[in-house]
Amino acid sequence: MEKILKTIRRKKPMDWLRFLLVWASGILTIMVLLYLVAFIVVKGLPHIKPSLFALNYTPENQSLFPALVTTLIMVGMTLLIAVPFGVFTAIYLVEYAKRGSKLVRVIRMTTETLAGIPSIVYGLFGYIFFCDWLGFGKSLLAGCFTLAIMILPLIIRTTEESLKSIPDAYREGSFGLGAGRLRTVFRVILPSASPGIFAGVILSVGRIVGETAALIFTIGGVIRLPENLMSQGRTLALHVYQLASQGLYPNEAYATAVILLMVVFGINALSGAVERRFINKLK
Repeated sequence: MEKILKTIRRKKPMDWLRFLLVWASGILTIMVLLYLVAFIVVKGLPHIKPSLFALNYTPENQSLFPALVTTLIMVGMTLLIAVPFGVFTAIYLVEYAKRGSKLVRVIRMTTETLAGIPSIVYGLFGYIFFCDWLGFGKSLLAGCFTLAIMILPLIIRTTEESLKSIPDAYREGSFGLGAGRLRTVFRVILPSASPGIFAGVILSVGRIVGETAALIFTIGGVIRLPENLMSQGRTLALHVYQLASQGLYPNEAYATAVILLMVVFGINALSGAVERRFINKLK
């Protein structure tokens, strides 16, 4: 505490201004987050009841259980599709491609362009390409492929930055011990860059769970337990949107929003625990 006070006393007027702006921005961000969480919890928590977790949805019982199952399936399948492609693309850009080459610039420009495309455009593309042209119809599989394309730029960029942060001394030391490039990448570079890669995956999970616009066109919105990946379905975020837009079940919409927040926090906590355990094993 004494060190902080001494640092504050030595600050110049401009340093004070920057200091206050940084703290004000941080406090404002925390307050906005707390307000949103508190608003949803206060509105929805009193309306959470056992019937919301019934096996089937009916007009008399707006169960969210089918949407919860669909959400977990969507998260798992989308990550299974997107993470290998994203990580391997980043490995190529950092470890194999010639730095500054035209191909690398094109890939990075394409990645940045994909990151800026609105969700509704992804939904229209998924409907035309996956649902219609490839014949998947409105299904979980079409939704998973659409979401995989959406989160691919995020995974590529976070993985690429994580790989760049690894010192070249790691690579040189591995090469000096006789390891090849492939062995160096998978035994030395990727384990060292795993915290950044996990962070990108966690951010991607949040994007998947909270997406609605792209899924309206691709998974159909039917509220029932999916039989397979070709079945139609509805995620929790889409379920909240449908309940709120109908105007008939506002209380159930708020209750579902609370469960959605809990799912997001739970997945993030689980991902963090897996990340810490993985890193501890590498030490």
